Amino acid sequence: MIESTLEDQEYLELADACLEHYAAALEDFDPDEVDFFSADGVLTIEFADGARYILNRQAAASQMWFAAGARAWHYNWSGEAWLDDRDGHSLKDCVSKVISEKLGRDVSL
Repeated sequence: MIESTLEDQEYLELADACLEHYAAALEDFDPDEVDFFSADGVLTIEFADGARYILNRQAAASQMWFAAGARAWHYNWSGEAWLDDRDGHSLKDCVSKVISEKLGRDVSL
């Protein structure tokens, strides 16, 4: 298990940068295929079929949480990347994988 040891301000800066990264990456998609909106530390990714995936900061735990369908993951900052608190996979890999699966084509975010 990977634990976070971030100070509050450092966490908020890293979490906001993470959310901004994914929002910027999603701007390249056709909004009829994938759209998104961001507010108050939550990035909602919406697909043409109405499905929604949620990436959000969890300040109390100093984590990033990602939910896609019935699946959800919690990520701690490792010093270099957001890593899953159970098996250590990266948030980047997970987001790219589940969006690729949803769209039926490879995407890298």
